[in-house]
Amino acid sequence: MQQIQIVSPVPQEVVQQVAEYFSILSEPMRLRILNLLREGEKCVQELVEATETSQANVSKHLKVMLQAGILSRRSEGTSAYYKVEDQLIFELCNLVCDRLATRIEEQARHFRDFSLANKG
Repeated sequence: MQQIQIVSPVPQEVVQQVAEYFSILSEPMRLRILNLLREGEKCVQELVEATETSQANVSKHLKVMLQAGILSRRSEGTSAYYKVEDQLIFELCNLVCDRLATRIEEQARHFRDFSLANKG
């Protein structure tokens, strides 16, 4: 006899925290910064130069990722250095990028099939 498993609802606070974590990745500048930090620790000025944006803008995004526990920060003199603390973020990004690449490849195949079908 098959048992029916009753799934209890996920508490709202848990859903909210998960949504906030995913929202961090919804900002293109944060993804650019994370990609730069994939290579290792960088100071704010290096990130400003690489992203070609203002220090205020970079600092704003670094603060969000720091508060979420994705990044860690250390000071050296007057400079602040950031590095990725939560390596899972790269696994998550890789999963999403692989999925998008697969979809794009499938779309390209459909376009090629359509193009070939119309030649004749």
